[in-house]
Amino acid sequence: MLAKISGAVGAYTKALSGGAKPGMEPRGGQEQNFAGALAGSLDKLRGALEAGETASTAAVSGKADLTHLVTAVSNAELTLQTVVGVRDRAIQAYQEISRMPI
Repeated sequence: MLAKISGAVGAYTKALSGGAKPGMEPRGGQEQNFAGALAGSLDKLRGALEAGETASTAAVSGKADLTHLVTAVSNAELTLQTVVGVRDRAIQAYQEISRMPI
């Protein structure tokens, strides 16, 4: 799933760089666009999931504190639920736009 999303981010970035119209530059020197925000969120998701897996592995081997394990797994779960919720809303918005008459 991450590979498909990163491909979509790449396509979006390529489309943005193709033909910028005057007046569409970022305000106030902000360089972050939607693709950058999405890529940053995916990096945070990957980090949270890896932290949860690392804590789980350490707990199985008896080297981790239970509090740290629960916190890492809960953080990973919450981050994943947030990303899935955003994905569902984006799909819902796309479906509503596709139903609009031309």
